[in-house]
Amino acid sequence: MLKIFLRWLLVLMYRVELTGLDNYMKAGNRVLIVVNHTSFLDPLLLGVFLPDNITFAINTQISQRWWLKPFLRLSHVFPMDPTHPLSLKDLIHHLEHDTKTVIFPEGRISVTGSLMKIYDGTGMVADKSKATILPIRISGAQYTHFSKLHRIVRLRLFPKITIHISTPTHISAPDNLKGKSRREYCGHLLADIMTKMMFDTSPYRQTIFSSLLESRKIHGGRHRITDDLDRNRLSYNNLITRSIVLGQALKNMTEPGDNVGIFLPNSSTTLITVLGLQLYGRVPAMLNYSLGSVSVLSACQTAQIKIVLTSHRFITLGKLTDEAKQLSKQCVLIYLEDLAKNISAFNKLTALIESTTTAFWYNPKLVNPDSPAVVLFTSGSEGTPKGVVLSHANIIGNLKQLEACISFNAQDIVLNFLPMFHSFGFTVGTILPIISGMKTFFYPTPLHFSVIPEIAYEIHATIMFGTNTFFAAYAKKAHAYDFFNMRYVVAGAEKLQENTRQIWADKFGIRILEGYGATETSPITSVNTPMYYKAGSVGRFMPAMEYKLETIPGINDAGQLHVKGPNIMLGYLLADNPGVLVLPESIYGKGWHDTGDIVNVDNEGFISIRGRSKRFAKVGGEMVSLTAVEQLAINAWPDGHHAAISIADAKKGEQIILVTTQKQAVISDLIAASPGISNISIPKKILIVDSIPVMATGKINYPAVLILTNELKFT
Repeated sequence: MLKIFLRWLLVLMYRVELTGLDNYMKAGNRVLIVVNHTSFLDPLLLGVFLPDNITFAINTQISQRWWLKPFLRLSHVFPMDPTHPLSLKDLIHHLEHDTKTVIFPEGRISVTGSLMKIYDGTGMVADKSKATILPIRISGAQYTHFSKLHRIVRLRLFPKITIHISTPTHISAPDNLKGKSRREYCGHLLADIMTKMMFDTSPYRQTIFSSLLESRKIHGGRHRITDDLDRNRLSYNNLITRSIVLGQALKNMTEPGDNVGIFLPNSSTTLITVLGLQLYGRVPAMLNYSLGSVSVLSACQTAQIKIVLTSHRFITLGKLTDEAKQLSKQCVLIYLEDLAKNISAFNKLTALIESTTTAFWYNPKLVNPDSPAVVLFTSGSEGTPKGVVLSHANIIGNLKQLEACISFNAQDIVLNFLPMFHSFGFTVGTILPIISGMKTFFYPTPLHFSVIPEIAYEIHATIMFGTNTFFAAYAKKAHAYDFFNMRYVVAGAEKLQENTRQIWADKFGIRILEGYGATETSPITSVNTPMYYKAGSVGRFMPAMEYKLETIPGINDAGQLHVKGPNIMLGYLLADNPGVLVLPESIYGKGWHDTGDIVNVDNEGFISIRGRSKRFAKVGGEMVSLTAVEQLAINAWPDGHHAAISIADAKKGEQIILVTTQKQAVISDLIAASPGISNISIPKKILIVDSIPVMATGKINYPAVLILTNELKFT
């Protein structure tokens, strides 16, 4: 009777919803239920809403607290000390009989709102007992006053609470693993199970605008989320209202499904433009203004862009008058300043009313989550740029994958200097903050090496996403205290060099988290996290991603990486077939993407990049990584900038050329810095230059490097 009354009361107060009950029934009779720990309400919620008389494996000291005893009377209690081996053995014996036992593997209530450390002991118990593991996620209770997130998130009296029951599974370690190694292995497996559970139960199959509305509901309409150099500070209410205003103005000039060019810098206004287009089913195509008019015109042709949105002020300050003139010959240029003059007070009032009444008029089903959300163009660092079409579900899915691995909260401030035409800058630097309640500060360029550290200091930035090139430059210019408030510094897009990693650790006390990805994967494929980190690697795969390694002749310890997951793009737009979506190709079939990267994946799941398939030279029949050659140069001259390329050779097939900014660089010094290197890895010639050509994102522009070698004489 008490259980029925409490269930009725909790449904009335928190609209508690239980999903996945069929998974509970499939789990069998010997079940270890593993649950994330969000609040003091968790035991009560499970005891009331789960069928049967479940048992709670709870820390002995906690089980004795007076306020918990009335709730625990609804279920059985198995008191235990998780730090005591005998206590874990008793739990293993308990699970050898028919029971449904709940344990919180984190061992404490979350103080981040995300998963915290998963103790290995629970994984070992599952392995030894052979019990079925049933993952359950409680969501929503972290926003109640029974959580430990005071002053971290906006707490509410009666938020909706959902109990998600995931698919049952098992943990089994290889027979050859014993003792501590086996325990750690099982702990990692359990952590992966719970991380995947957090992602699988996240609402990623929705549009970006729907996610924005959900975030406003969680964090409050007045919660400020954007800022820029113009001090254009926007709250959720401001952002949504202005997006509706601009979206309505653009709706009359375009058709649903149109690709609309965005020729704008990082700013709150650019974000409003993107959201305004997406709200009404138009697709923003982010144009890389740093590549020059020829590449921009090619991108417009590839994506069949007829209208380009830009700004008089941006064209003037960016000295892009010639580019705009050339662009206007092929597309209709619409300047936002001119558009704003035609937006009446009535339009603004209507948008304000619609912003506050979205629950009545906004239908998220009008835009399919699998429809295109954005067109981004590859950097073209190794050839002609291609249009990459990402869906709403691709982008939101990738961000939910990241949130399942790293904790973000509404107190975080992101300094976003990566341009929005770059996938890292668009997805992680721009969309992640607005759907996670973080504030993002838009800075128009990453090239102001002295200014950006000062900006980070001024705005109290806690998170930065960037590339090795930029982080190395900031480290040289920054004061040791400029990044005092930084929680996460995440590097991607190019290899993080050891000297960059070391100077950030020594000068700022910050461990850079290196990740890996591509525009085609929205963009994150893997990342090191505070809990799972291995220097020199690019971290572990995102949850719900599969991978296969294609064997490459001549390479023994690595293979060409193919990946599959919810973050894989819809397809390409190619210059030779404009406007036609081309599905990604892989030898493994539909849904798989061939990254073109040669990688090694170790026993713990950490990925090490050996190089790109196109970045290998075949010298005398042997495959030589040009990335590895560049690393040799870094070992010899850590302060220089280096690029290795290959050219045809009549005798050995190909020869390796090292292009470097290191003055008086000679091959003998290269050999001396890396004793024992094979002869085929030694560059045939060295070309000394003043600077290495790079893209706007910091990546080396290898086609330009190749042109440079043809123009200059070798030394």
